[in-house]
Amino acid sequence: MTRKYKLNLKQALFIGLIAAAAFSGCKKYLDTNNNPNNPASVEPALLLPTTQAALSQVVGNSFQVFGNIWAQYWTQSPLASQYKTMDQYASVNTDFNGPWRNLYTVALVNADLIINNPTSSANLKGVAYLMKAYGFQLATDAFGDVPLSQALQPTKYLNPKYDSQQAVYDSVFMYINRAIPLLNTANSLNPGAQDMIYQGNMGQWVAFANTLELRAYLRLAIKDPATAQAGIKALYATSPAFLTTDATITYTSTGGNENPFYNEEVALGKTQNVVASSTVVSAFTKNNDPRLNKFFVIYNNPAQDSLESIPQGSYLVYNQKIVSPPSPLVGALAIDPASATAPVKLISAAESDFLQAEAAARGWAPGNVTALYKAGIAASFAATGAGDPTTYMATAPDGLAALTGAGSTVNDEVKAIITQKYYAMCGFQGFEAWTEWRRTGYPDFFVQSAGSIIAPGQMPLRMLYPNSELTSNLNYPGTVPIYTPVWWGLAKP
Repeated sequence: MTRKYKLNLKQALFIGLIAAAAFSGCKKYLDTNNNPNNPASVEPALLLPTTQAALSQVVGNSFQVFGNIWAQYWTQSPLASQYKTMDQYASVNTDFNGPWRNLYTVALVNADLIINNPTSSANLKGVAYLMKAYGFQLATDAFGDVPLSQALQPTKYLNPKYDSQQAVYDSVFMYINRAIPLLNTANSLNPGAQDMIYQGNMGQWVAFANTLELRAYLRLAIKDPATAQAGIKALYATSPAFLTTDATITYTSTGGNENPFYNEEVALGKTQNVVASSTVVSAFTKNNDPRLNKFFVIYNNPAQDSLESIPQGSYLVYNQKIVSPPSPLVGALAIDPASATAPVKLISAAESDFLQAEAAARGWAPGNVTALYKAGIAASFAATGAGDPTTYMATAPDGLAALTGAGSTVNDEVKAIITQKYYAMCGFQGFEAWTEWRRTGYPDFFVQSAGSIIAPGQMPLRMLYPNSELTSNLNYPGTVPIYTPVWWGLAKP
């Protein structure tokens, strides 16, 4: 039977940093040379929660707030100041030290330690390969070219080179393909409670692998449609199961297990920095969408009887206005402890349905486009507690009419699918929504932030390489402007 560990997220990240330091043989992070609990001897299964906790810190905190602001769900509150530079597109390299460290120094290093340890079980290695695939896709989608072939080998490469995004994507597919037979290995020692996402359910991990592979191939749909089509056809030839439930890390209100963005809000004195952007509120309102009142709340002003928003980045113009904040459902209402228990979604059930719908709409996969589209909307309504979506789908301009209107083309269908995916990801998957907009140009109602410091018409299309790379890696490729698209991205979404 698998040994049980009950680690909170802070403990998991601490163990991960120690393990990474021992792996590198360096005193840069922690001196462990005389530590009787030398992390080099940590049981491989104990490194799995360190990998997952680090990914949750990236997806659920730093990338969450950047993503939700740049996807125009949230904007800076007029009554606070923490994220003004994000809203101005004025970020600097040091803003990205934290997420880079969590990706490379904790998540990817410890996934590699699991994979390379001869005592790791097949099932455990399979999950680690998926975490490695997920982490590298996250890194390259955010930053562009990143260290890959020489990464995670500090005793061999002190200055790892940067590999092309295409090479990183090739590796993502390779890691997923290595994972699946390991996940299907019979009688393998199961990671059980050390697995913070599925508690060792290998069937769910196989579905996660298939869904992640579909997501990755669709990312290439415009840049390299031949590769995307061939990969998706090969995937469907295996009769794949896809996710029908969210892939999440769940949280509690105590013991270091709180939602990571809520933890940051607490550290900032529970100041409400993020509020509703008029971009998304106007779109929800146009569709009479009941999810609006699930994602945002009327707050702190009894005279208001409706949600209040401001145009993206207009905090200086509305400097005295009380604006509605995001709800505890997405972990973003600073003074409400219910925010502590909001999940971080690595992949959502709604996203899975919309991915399948897009693949079918492009003619690269079997499936009923309308049924999959409706299933994605229904999954989003269920996840938010917004009730029965039947009326919404029948009456909303961005509902079924957008998908099945007279003379609708493949492009119309893709636009409808991605727009609905955008609505479903509000607050939960900000980075992924921003990424899909960079890939497809949908939704097509984004506006430049009123506080933008870059040229008219320019938008943030990538994150900056961290300052830690500039100062420590001789192969640092130089700062790439924030408005330069990544490899698979549109120049003007």
